[in-house]
Amino acid sequence: MATATTSQTRNTVYVAIFAAMIAAMGLVPPIVIGIVPVPITLQTLGVMLAGALLGPVRGMLSSLIVVVLALAGLPLLAGGRGGLAVLLGPTGGYLLGWIFGSLVIGALFKFWVLRQKSQTGRMITGLVSVIIGGIGVIYLFGIPWTAAVTGLDLGTSAVGAIAFLPGDLIKAVVTALVAVTVHRSYRALMS
Repeated sequence: MATATTSQTRNTVYVAIFAAMIAAMGLVPPIVIGIVPVPITLQTLGVMLAGALLGPVRGMLSSLIVVVLALAGLPLLAGGRGGLAVLLGPTGGYLLGWIFGSLVIGALFKFWVLRQKSQTGRMITGLVSVIIGGIGVIYLFGIPWTAAVTGLDLGTSAVGAIAFLPGDLIKAVVTALVAVTVHRSYRALMS
């Protein structure tokens, strides 16, 4: 029984640490682009890392905790934002995307990336996994939500999201490099 308790405690600590890391990344001031109602933040890097390092369930729980606490009113989002109004605003879809993005990244890492035999194979599949979950899934939620809330058509909202792409690609590369390196050294992290 001590092993199950130890494992449960370790999982709880990992989830809490990554939730705190995502929240702490919100302390970095957001970059606001005048024409796009959604700020560029560092928090998506934390979401990507949570999924890639902790796996689907623990990574998703880390993101979910931050989103729930922010919606409850804690100022955990970039720029000190929080509260239900954030969900109802143009960024709400991106927040929901964090939850599913970290889940997808974690699943792809667990069932695809970490099964690659070579380090190069892990790096390539790791980057593809982070792009799919950390950009594709998050944008899949965020772009239509922004369009619906702002009254923009979907195409205009998608074009506006292009401003985020270079930064998100850099975050994806950083996440893949960090995650593949950490998993090489600490293989038990995903289990």
